Amino acid sequence: MSVVVAALRYGRRNPWLIAGIGIILALLLFWIVGSLVVGTGGAVPLSGPPDVPPNGDFPLGTDSAGRQLLPVMIAGTPLTLEIGLLAGGVGLLIGIIFGFTAGYFGGVVDTVIRSLADVILPIPALAVLVVIASTVKTVLNVEIMALIVASLAWMWPTRTIRSQVLSIRNRAYVEVARFSGLSSVDIIFGELLPNLLPYLAASFVSSVGAGVLAALGLEALGLGPQDAPTLGMTIFWAIYYGAVLRGMWWWWGPPIVIIVLLFVGLFLISAGLDEVANPRTRKAA
Repeated sequence: MSVVVAALRYGRRNPWLIAGIGIILALLLFWIVGSLVVGTGGAVPLSGPPDVPPNGDFPLGTDSAGRQLLPVMIAGTPLTLEIGLLAGGVGLLIGIIFGFTAGYFGGVVDTVIRSLADVILPIPALAVLVVIASTVKTVLNVEIMALIVASLAWMWPTRTIRSQVLSIRNRAYVEVARFSGLSSVDIIFGELLPNLLPYLAASFVSSVGAGVLAALGLEALGLGPQDAPTLGMTIFWAIYYGAVLRGMWWWWGPPIVIIVLLFVGLFLISAGLDEVANPRTRKAA
């Protein structure tokens, strides 16, 4: 009971975090409940007559291929989120490894890692991703798509995490741990990492949003997984078949609404976690 009361009190202090979590949970609930109601498991969109506007039989209408768009939205929402989670997670993991290594050990290691990140960071990421995605287009699926996005998602986390490690590696509690004979690995995992967990959590949420955005950019160009009904590929097919010019708002409108809700939810969560991680923005109890 005390945990619930504490959670409610914190929710009043940090409404952005609670609102963001609520939006993401609502999208997940849409997927879970929708899969049960539609009966497809959220995997295979059902067929119907082509170009049918929303009605009692088809709540979100059908596209020019006869796919019912409600099952497409149900299947596409978790797939799009999966791409962001995988891309953001892998990119942040690489950034954590490089950032902690460069920030804590310094010297030649720091110079090499920092220079590598600085050299790659100015390169137009979308252009590189387009080349990579075009090369592996025949074997492209959701997981490979996420790894392609993650391949250029580690530079910014590396730089920011390195700067955070540099700011705390010489603090008193770290020096005490060092003088106590703890190894560098023990200090990193026992002293530095726990103190940066709120910051890393906020960075992960931001990385997920960036991963979704990069994937949407590729999918809008037709370079996404062709056999997966992701939200980005749904928008691509709507553009390909001229849904905007034909007035088929039910084809491109719902995925855009879900994408907006997804980004708003991730932004609110990131802002809420930033309040936890950053003492300057933390509100008084």
